[in-house]
Amino acid sequence: MTTSSQTRVAVLVGSLRADSLNRRIAEHLSANAPEGVTVDIVEGLDQVPFYNEEIDGDTAPAGAVALREAVAAADRVLVVTPEYNGTMPAVLNNAIDWLSRPYGAGAIVGKPFAAVGATPTPYGGKWSHEHARHSASIAGAQVVENIVVSEPAMSGDLLDDSAAVERLLGALNSLVAHEDTSAAA
Repeated sequence: MTTSSQTRVAVLVGSLRADSLNRRIAEHLSANAPEGVTVDIVEGLDQVPFYNEEIDGDTAPAGAVALREAVAAADRVLVVTPEYNGTMPAVLNNAIDWLSRPYGAGAIVGKPFAAVGATPTPYGGKWSHEHARHSASIAGAQVVENIVVSEPAMSGDLLDDSAAVERLLGALNSLVAHEDTSAAA
């Protein structure tokens, strides 16, 4: 973790499209992070091959190594993702697979984790966010359950909706403020 008061949040964006709404949400959160918080969007998820144990280990692909290093250097992990066919995009699932290895000691293990985002449907990505949280939990992340922002973006630009932006910034603030209570038990 960090040795100063600066909190680092690694953001995994589930859409690969350069101008996707979820990428713009991640960029907005990065640009408007509270004082003492650095929000780093993890780039290159499209360069990470599908997880295969045969190519993992000391000679893991460069994209997978970069992903692991970015998340290992962070204090928190935030997923900002749409929903594809009722679940999380394959690129996000693949990233979580890589982050879960080596088993029990992956870069995501013990990290406070949350998922937010938007889709152009009335459901706002709730299944994608639920599935990402479930997968990250199995991978060893500490899922912060009270953070749920699944925004329907059916018309207009969601980033012009001040209430939606406030909910997204509130989710980031809640993730940053989350304290691990499992160690005290």
